[in-house]
Amino acid sequence: MLLGLFAVSFFSFILVLFIPKKNIVLIKQISLILSFIIFIYCIGIFLYLDHLYVGFQCKETFFFFNGLTFSIGVDCISIFFLLLTAILFPICFLVNWESVKYRSKDFCVMLLLLEFFLLNVFLSLDLFFFYIFFEGVLIPMFFMIGIWGSRQRKIHAVYQFFLYTFFGSILMLFSIFIIYLHVGSTHLELVKETFFSEKRQLFLWLCFFIAFAIKVPMIPFHIWLPEAHVEAPTSGSILLAGILLKLGTYGFIRFLITLFPYANTFFTPLVIVICLFGVIYGSFGTIRQVDLKKIIAYSSVVHMNFAIIGLFSKNLEGVQGSFFLMISHGIISGALFLCIGILYDRYHTRILYYYGGLVNVMPIFSIIFLVFILSNMGFPGTSGFVGEILVLISFFSFNYKISILLATSMVFSAVYSLWLYNRVIFGEVKNFFFISKSTSLGFFKKWFGCFSDITRREFFSLLPFFILNIILGIYPNAIFNTSYFCFVDILI
Repeated sequence: MLLGLFAVSFFSFILVLFIPKKNIVLIKQISLILSFIIFIYCIGIFLYLDHLYVGFQCKETFFFFNGLTFSIGVDCISIFFLLLTAILFPICFLVNWESVKYRSKDFCVMLLLLEFFLLNVFLSLDLFFFYIFFEGVLIPMFFMIGIWGSRQRKIHAVYQFFLYTFFGSILMLFSIFIIYLHVGSTHLELVKETFFSEKRQLFLWLCFFIAFAIKVPMIPFHIWLPEAHVEAPTSGSILLAGILLKLGTYGFIRFLITLFPYANTFFTPLVIVICLFGVIYGSFGTIRQVDLKKIIAYSSVVHMNFAIIGLFSKNLEGVQGSFFLMISHGIISGALFLCIGILYDRYHTRILYYYGGLVNVMPIFSIIFLVFILSNMGFPGTSGFVGEILVLISFFSFNYKISILLATSMVFSAVYSLWLYNRVIFGEVKNFFFISKSTSLGFFKKWFGCFSDITRREFFSLLPFFILNIILGIYPNAIFNTSYFCFVDILI
């Protein structure tokens, strides 16, 4: 089954490459259909899995030389990252259906290539090939930001993004080379059964930690994220927040916690201090932003640091709450960036001061935006609440002072979330003084589209986020029951 997923994702962008670029509509339609087929395939894999089995399933292994193997497999943790990846890409094709005006074929190819790399990151059971796909993600994202970015600063942003992440990955490659010399193989299951000395565990843990901390990103490695988000196209921002940031947290689960138990315990106080600082600092940084995308980007830094601290709580509630928060954040942040993209397509600015009173002209959008704002601040009944409350509960037995500091971040989250919603949706209608209540309103609607509510395409792009957010908020056991035994095995 996994070889089939590999083949479908690989030949998808190959197929689009051979379509003449003048057939723009055909290219978009085929790309959308192929991404939807991959999503259906991932659902089939999820239904096929045995949710009571702890190890990897559907494994396929091909031997190369001297212990290097191309091995793929999936367990009840990685399957949710596969599903999250698969559901985001059809939405991304719909989002940029009209907003990408030039080199549309290249844009579709880059999206399909990025999907191929991301799926294989979560399927890889070999450290070396994990590194190949982990680094391969940089290539299509580099071109997406650099070519289809919104402003001239995109060149600065894309090089900053590339250099930050590439530097961390060099350290990870060095540590993989050391593991290969020590074990004689880079297969994950063989490495897991190998004993490393305490000093070697500390060194390897630090190398992996820096690589994954940059990708998350954790403070002080977060500088690249707001720049990349601001300059990226809407689909690029959705993928960055929705799934690319999860590569780091997935690495924490799959490698740091699993392979190096002594080093993981040794560095737990350091990680908790960094995350606490990141949560508080990121909250204050979010409050002072005036760019709509930067507000959501800094908010992502806060939530991802919140998720990481749960992984080091040493109990099942915290680890599962952290995992749930990762999946929830991929849904909520992706939806928020989509909402910001909808506004930018109409008004061509992301500066907060130019917005106000949108409830008068975009009532449907205002309701949908409110649901995601409430989710972002952890309102009960939404998916954002479940993960955060579990992480807080897990630390009450560990250290109640940490729980108090984490709880303050939820207060700050309410502050910047409600402040953002209030400034954009309520108040006076800004920059629309030339519009009267006469028939000229219809004229400007027709020619400028500023006062139109969300279109049918935008509504169906937001609908999956909306449904998943509510379902996971009401029934979180959809994730907990499936991943329970895998996390019990990790903690043991």
